[in-house]
Amino acid sequence: MAASLPRKIWQTLGGIKTGVILLILTVILSAAGTVILQRPTTDADEIQRAYSPQMLRLLDAVGLTDVFHAWWFVLLLSLVSLSVVTASVQRFPNAWRFFARPYKSPEEAFRKALPTHKLMRIKDKEAALRVAERVLHKTGFRTERIVRENSFSLFAERNRISEMAVYVVHASLLLIFLGGIIDAEFGWRAFLSLNRGEQASQVQLPNGGKHQLAFAIRCDSAGQENYSDGTPKRWWSNLAVLQDGQELLHKQIVVNDPLVYRGVRFYQASYGLTGKLDRLVLTAVARNGSHIRDVAIGPGEIASLDSDTTVRLADFIPDYVVEDGRVYARSNELVNPAAHLVVESKKSSQAINVWLPPIPGLEQNAYSPYTFEGKNIQMAYFTGLEVSHEPGQWAVWAGVVLMGFGLAVVFYLVHSRIWVVPVRDARGQLQLWIGGAANKNKDAFEQCFDDVAKAIECEIKTLESGVEVPAALLSAN
Repeated sequence: MAASLPRKIWQTLGGIKTGVILLILTVILSAAGTVILQRPTTDADEIQRAYSPQMLRLLDAVGLTDVFHAWWFVLLLSLVSLSVVTASVQRFPNAWRFFARPYKSPEEAFRKALPTHKLMRIKDKEAALRVAERVLHKTGFRTERIVRENSFSLFAERNRISEMAVYVVHASLLLIFLGGIIDAEFGWRAFLSLNRGEQASQVQLPNGGKHQLAFAIRCDSAGQENYSDGTPKRWWSNLAVLQDGQELLHKQIVVNDPLVYRGVRFYQASYGLTGKLDRLVLTAVARNGSHIRDVAIGPGEIASLDSDTTVRLADFIPDYVVEDGRVYARSNELVNPAAHLVVESKKSSQAINVWLPPIPGLEQNAYSPYTFEGKNIQMAYFTGLEVSHEPGQWAVWAGVVLMGFGLAVVFYLVHSRIWVVPVRDARGQLQLWIGGAANKNKDAFEQCFDDVAKAIECEIKTLESGVEVPAALLSAN
């Protein structure tokens, strides 16, 4: 009983039903990973808007918001892989015997049982076999003379490799599953948000933790292109890889065209405004009209207006409101902007507060040696990057390529076999028995077999009668 239990487990794992069920479960759960919003590829706010708090807690608890890194998904891939290995090991010895030692000399019982065959009268065995060998060679078959103690015959075949194609497909599945397991165990996904000119060497993991990179990534610029109706067309970011202060790599990324460095991929995931000012462009005019210039200034920056006067951007409110003599930000949207400038002169130690637009009770615009007019507002923006490290991708892609080759062999190559044996009937008359078999696509093979048999019969009759045969009848499909 103890010895039979491992055997039952072994047979169950290698069973076709077990493999099919496990593959169906893998496909269903993989599909769930594409339908259910996944962390961190989806913004946390978007996930919270898509699901109720109770549903989100449930999805997080069972791992459905990170399917491909969940422990149960790794276990399922391991079970499928074990099932594929077990099935291959159980069936490989017979398949290898069939491949390595094909049945070349058909016995009488085999000839009677083979459904696809044909008999034709001949006068000379050797001449008939030479004709059959020549016709089969023309149609792409590899022929071999089979010599036995009391008989000789002809064996021809093509595409024997297709018998082993199923194991190529099995190997490709194992490579794909191996890549998935490696990614789940050693890979990670994270998110990174950068403003223009900002750099970082840490990324945010889905569980709230941080992952330290061996290099830094910097956002030099980013932008959004829109369709004519104003909807976003594409986002782009110019990224640079830095190490020890040196720039090693620079690339503009868009969706589905990431920057890859040391196996870490940076995908364009989002883009938006931060609600903060990047640059305020002003036109400054001296009170006496002697000096006019444009000034581009950022928060906290100081710009020179002349040799004696400077201006500093003390504050910028994108949507301001005044309450109780104080200025508040109503929102981060650029709806009703206000700028607080501080003008200082070497001739006077007094700092003058200038507000654009003028805010009664706060502004001292009349005392400023310069008047200011807003020319352009450039708001700061961020680029959202999805960051991933998937060390198993080489195995996945190798498996995909190998599966493509294996499936091409499975579907397009047919193992065809034809036997040609001189025999005698019950009255002792000499006949040529021709039989054939194929491992798939039987209808097409039967048509090919009929063409080959007709070509052989026609050429034998021509040879025995001495009449020239039409060339069209000598070429079989």
